[in-house]
Amino acid sequence: MAKTKTAYVCTNCGNDSPKWLGKCPVCGEWNTYVEEIISKDNTSKNSQHLFEVSKAKPLLLKDVETGEEPRMDMKDDELNRVLGGGLVPGSLVLIGGEPGIGKSTLILQTVLGLNSIKTLYVSGEESARQLKLRADRINSNSENCFIVCETNLEQIFVHIQNLKPDFVIIDSIQTIFTDMVESSPGSVSQVRECSAAILKFAKETSTPVVLIGHINKEGSIAGPKVLEHIVDTVLQFEGDQHYMYRILRSIKNRFGSTAELGIYEMRQNGLREVSNPSELLLTQNHEGLSGVSIAAAIEGIRPFLIETQALVSTAAYGTPQRSATGFDLRRMNMLLAVLEKRAGFKLIQKDVFLNIAGGLKVNDPGMDLSVISAVLSSSLDISIEKHVCMTGEVGLSGEIRPVNRIEQRILEAEKLGFSKILVPQNNLKGFTSKVNIEIVQVRKVEEAFRQLFG
Repeated sequence: MAKTKTAYVCTNCGNDSPKWLGKCPVCGEWNTYVEEIISKDNTSKNSQHLFEVSKAKPLLLKDVETGEEPRMDMKDDELNRVLGGGLVPGSLVLIGGEPGIGKSTLILQTVLGLNSIKTLYVSGEESARQLKLRADRINSNSENCFIVCETNLEQIFVHIQNLKPDFVIIDSIQTIFTDMVESSPGSVSQVRECSAAILKFAKETSTPVVLIGHINKEGSIAGPKVLEHIVDTVLQFEGDQHYMYRILRSIKNRFGSTAELGIYEMRQNGLREVSNPSELLLTQNHEGLSGVSIAAAIEGIRPFLIETQALVSTAAYGTPQRSATGFDLRRMNMLLAVLEKRAGFKLIQKDVFLNIAGGLKVNDPGMDLSVISAVLSSSLDISIEKHVCMTGEVGLSGEIRPVNRIEQRILEAEKLGFSKILVPQNNLKGFTSKVNIEIVQVRKVEEAFRQLFG
């Protein structure tokens, strides 16, 4: 009996080594090497095809024909937007997210709405009965949705060959294994080989395939990094389980923009598309309450107005607390330093708590002016008028710097009935739209505070 041969493979970049290494010499990550079984027969079998004559011929770049990629309508405006207009035939899409966040629900709900497309849903985690119960809860039914519970890749291809579907979903890629690799499902070798075979099938048959992937404790897609490299699109489905909102982000997209964003609301009967998130993220009863300001933010290329909440109180103990939910804590500390140094407000002995309403995580620098206004409003215990919103990036010298897509921000504020918006000085170059909202340009934080608090 032949001795089993093993090697150590980096889960981050796929580099292999004959012995275990603490740090990968290729990608520089620590503690990423795992032991994998190598099949010597398969290696020799694959090497026989190394020097076969290829059927493809080199072409001049100018002779390559291009055109608009045909798109498959997913009957979901949010998903279509994130994909770049729809699903491209022959594309391989990877969707990742936390356990229980709603990945399978999103895909099953989308599949059940495609009545004219023959779909094969391959489930490696749930039984057919569980999927049926979920479909009944969604209150949707499709006559062209086929379900098979299988984890063997060769058997999956047999079902595909017999059924000839127009659309394939695999839930999840970490549960699929192939007989060509002698290791357990979810290992680096299995994920790499299975995803490569699925990619080859998708490209040769022009059949779109959606893979659902697990994520690790750091929040990135589990398995080798090569999985994210070979797919055409990587979507991240995120959100807090304690909130009802879910965000679908595009991390990589070969057929569209990665700046798009889709927002869903989790309900008992599935996910509901949120076409206007601003109305849901704003509470209408904050009039007279201090520590609340409204920011005109941009997430991706999508504008929406979001509520910023701050609470400033005297520190009960010697060391003041700084806490931020949905906002970068280091940036909040920088803004507090600007308030103290440039505006003269002493916050060194006070606790400061910041919260972005709705459970969203926002990275837009245009939130800065709203953050310091909410902090100052809570510190002075003076409320900001409810029909006033603002946008602007705050610099270290106290100046308010211009932000991008100012026209979209102003139009969104006008659409939601705001009467005044504070914008950075000289940020209206090229702005020609006639709006029924008062636009106040401010250059420094002191000017903004005079406009807000008199």
